[in-house]
Amino acid sequence: MAKYELVLLGSLPDGVRARLAAVLEDAVSHYELKLPADIAIRTAVDVAQRDIHASTAVLYFGGDPTRDADLVRELERARVPVIPVVPRGSDVAAGIPEEIWAVNAFFLDTGEGAIASLCALTLESLGLLRRQRRVFVSYRRDESRAVALQLHDELSARGFDVFLDTHDILPGDQFQEMLWHRLADCDVVIMLDTKDYFASKWTTQEIGRSLAQGIHILRLVWPDHDPTRHLSLSDMIRLQPGDVGPDGRLLPQVVDAVACRAEILRSRSVASRHREIAGTLRIEVERIGGRFEGIGAHRAMSLSLPNGLALQAYPVVGVPTAELLNDVHSKAITADPKRFPCLVYDHHGIRPAWSEHLQWLDRQVKDVRAIRVFDAGWELAEWDS
Repeated sequence: MAKYELVLLGSLPDGVRARLAAVLEDAVSHYELKLPADIAIRTAVDVAQRDIHASTAVLYFGGDPTRDADLVRELERARVPVIPVVPRGSDVAAGIPEEIWAVNAFFLDTGEGAIASLCALTLESLGLLRRQRRVFVSYRRDESRAVALQLHDELSARGFDVFLDTHDILPGDQFQEMLWHRLADCDVVIMLDTKDYFASKWTTQEIGRSLAQGIHILRLVWPDHDPTRHLSLSDMIRLQPGDVGPDGRLLPQVVDAVACRAEILRSRSVASRHREIAGTLRIEVERIGGRFEGIGAHRAMSLSLPNGLALQAYPVVGVPTAELLNDVHSKAITADPKRFPCLVYDHHGIRPAWSEHLQWLDRQVKDVRAIRVFDAGWELAEWDS
């Protein structure tokens, strides 16, 4: 049976199912999942056959609010998330059942990134991709400040949480600590690859640490500039002379292309970092004589320690929070209440004050733990209850 199920209801536009399935299939391949074996796509015709234990999300395409309304009510009662998807510019309430009026709608347009954004929303709803859409802009102030400011504003308006050093580090904060903390918590680095980008030790360190943590890089290569070869595996957009206006800002269609590429790259980046954390955890557990027993919904790892203690481990990307610990605990109790839940993360780059906060949470909260993946074997070796 599939661990994940996506249900498409309502007035589905022609061709959208096939386009969404194609983009989704590529995205989940980076999680080592396949359609339909691991992720089933259903409609009103076969929704009754869904596995109630699978992680499920519903996309309701607006148009005729009476279409599949009974199914929406049934799924709402079962606490399955139902997300309205409506054409941009339409009257949302007029096109969807009353039961989901309170749910913020996704506006589907004809732009290049529409299906990519809808795919990302699907992955978030299924629990495969975190809901925060964090982007870090790396640039030389004297060469590309105007574009950096433009991307901050334009991508923020599209729902991204964009980090820019001049905007997001408050007076009194330790500058470098906050820089590395926000880098560790981002999904994608947008590198403004100008002629003297690597002449600064700070930008060089930003890219080096991005690579060290497996964060994917989207490079915007300036016109008439030869990009460095050691970043040949990064994703790249080559700017043409006409792509940058006389005011030093990108043309609107270029910004759209950057947003679309960042959305696609985000799921790949999070998936590869997740795999690395999961792989390291498995090695650490097996090194001390424990066993890896399988992967369940939300990419949870079932593990057992040499003393028989059963764990449900959730590798997470980025900086852990108290809210995330609570979410892990809730998911683990639903999945298998006999296994002790723990959140596993990469601590590199996280500022010391936040690490102290996590240690304090561990002392106060006894029902779930946060573990540094690179210390996992050392720490788990002393767990006896």
